[in-house]
Amino acid sequence: MPNIKSAIKRVKVSEKKAVANKGKKSAIRTTVKKAKADIASGENLDATIKNTQKALDKAAAKGHMSKNAASRTKSRLAKAANAAKA
Repeated sequence: MPNIKSAIKRVKVSEKKAVANKGKKSAIRTTVKKAKADIASGENLDATIKNTQKALDKAAAKGHMSKNAASRTKSRLAKAANAAKA
């Protein structure tokens, strides 16, 4: 544990942010899993894809995941949705 007051504060703040970021990343993964389940069942494909892509873009913009990872995930979901439509 640090002795300097500012270092103590940094530890507290970083722990709070870590907990918040963990929750947000978990929410993103949950959204993607629900989208995959909807695609598999063939329900609300357009709305599901739109909402999931929006969530991924926000996550990438806020730094919860990289832009490339968000783009890759969106691409895979779109590909799966198009295959389900056909």
